[in-house]
Amino acid sequence: MTVRVLIVDDQMMVREGFSVLLNAQPDIEVVGEAEDGRRAVARTAELRPDVVLMDIRMPELNGLEATREIVAADADAKVLVLTTFDLDEYVYQALRAGASGFLLKDCSARQLADGIRVVAAGEALLAPTVTKRLITEFSRMGAPRPPAVERLSDLTERETEVLALVAQGLSNAEIAGHLVVADSTVKTHVSRILVKLGLRDRTQAAVFAYEAGVVTPGR
Repeated sequence: MTVRVLIVDDQMMVREGFSVLLNAQPDIEVVGEAEDGRRAVARTAELRPDVVLMDIRMPELNGLEATREIVAADADAKVLVLTTFDLDEYVYQALRAGASGFLLKDCSARQLADGIRVVAAGEALLAPTVTKRLITEFSRMGAPRPPAVERLSDLTERETEVLALVAQGLSNAEIAGHLVVADSTVKTHVSRILVKLGLRDRTQAAVFAYEAGVVTPGR
């Protein structure tokens, strides 16, 4: 199956460069480009790409607001945000807006292509350096948020354990190895967690876990 991608960036050279790199992949097709957030929202509705590759700092409508509008219009939309070190302050906001993952702009062509495949498959994607900054952001938040804590009662003890491991960035295979269970069992647990908590993907599950205090920075 070919993954259809929309590239959103206010720099033409960046868009063209990504387009060349991604179209060289046998299973990825760039179906369109957008030079600002407002255009990104319109093009996403028009083209229905599998993944929106989103820059953050843009004119008209920034990537955060564009992501929020895209996800609000289509709960199944998948947005992969490209960020740089000086933009990491926006990571938490974009996750809350519904982004499915993050990559750094200096990633390799292979990392970019693999990242798009991961997000298209419904998995969360957070670059390690971005994850560290994300944890720092949660440290500033202080105490867990009451609404999130209350919703934890809907989960079984094992589901809460799986949620904590998801928040730490472990894949299904890694969680299965840690708990000594089958991959399919972990997949079932993750699916039930998302349904019970009303979350759209593993990225939102990670955010919820930190907000509810299931995982704390440094743990």
